[in-house]
Amino acid sequence: MSHFEGRAVPEHLKEARKKGALASAEIHGTEMAGSMGALADAAKESALYLLILWLILYKIGLVETQIFSLLLFFSCGLLIWKAGRSALLGWARLERLHRLTEEERWEIEHHPTQEREELTELYRAKGFDGKLLEEVVDVLMADDNRLLGVMLEEELGLTLEVYDHPLKQAAGAAAGVTIVAVALLFLFWLFPFYGIPTGATLMLAIFSTLAAKKERNRALPALIWNFATAALIFGVLFFIA
Repeated sequence: MSHFEGRAVPEHLKEARKKGALASAEIHGTEMAGSMGALADAAKESALYLLILWLILYKIGLVETQIFSLLLFFSCGLLIWKAGRSALLGWARLERLHRLTEEERWEIEHHPTQEREELTELYRAKGFDGKLLEEVVDVLMADDNRLLGVMLEEELGLTLEVYDHPLKQAAGAAAGVTIVAVALLFLFWLFPFYGIPTGATLMLAIFSTLAAKKERNRALPALIWNFATAALIFGVLFFIA
C-alpha cells in the first residue's frame, strides 16, 4: 500500500497536521502550558461549583456551620477529582504523542523516499526553491533524529517541549481548587451571606484574566463570557429555588 494512500503530498500533509492537532489537544487548550491551563480551569470551575452549592444549601435552610462544613468537604473531594483528572488527561495525551512519534520514526526508517517528498513539499511552501531547496532537504535527510524532530514539528505541528508533565498539570489543578476554596471559605466565615457570591465573582475575574493574558487573548471578552455564563447559571438556579 502506498505511504500516501492514493493522495497527493499536500493532501497527505493536511491529514497529518489534523492528526497532530488531535493528538496534542487537551481540555485546557493547546496555547498555554498545561499546568497554567489546569490551574485557571480548576479555579474557575471551583468558584462556580462552590457558588452553586452555597445557593442550594442556603435555600434548604441549613445553618452557617453546616454550610461551612459541607463546602469544606466538597472542596476536598473536588481537589482530588480535578488533580486526578488533569493527570489522567495529561498521560493520555502523552501516550498519543508517543504513538505518533513512533509511527513517524517507523515511516522515516521504512519510507525514506516518501518522507523526502513530504519534506520537499513542506520547504517549498516556505519559499525554498531550486538548488537551495535540494541542499536543505539533503541536510535534513542525512540525520534520522533531526529529521524526526523536523517532521514532528513541520508535518504534524507538534512541539514536544511545551507540554507539561501530567503531574505538573495535576499540581496546577490542585493549586487552583485550593486557592479558590480557601478564599471563598474565608470570605464565607467573615460574611456568611455575601462572602461566597463576592468571592466567586472575584475568583472568576482573576482567573479569567490570567488565562486570557497567558493565551495572549483580550481580557475583556474573556471576562464578559465567563461572567455571562456564570450569571446565567446562577440566575436560573436562584429563580428555580
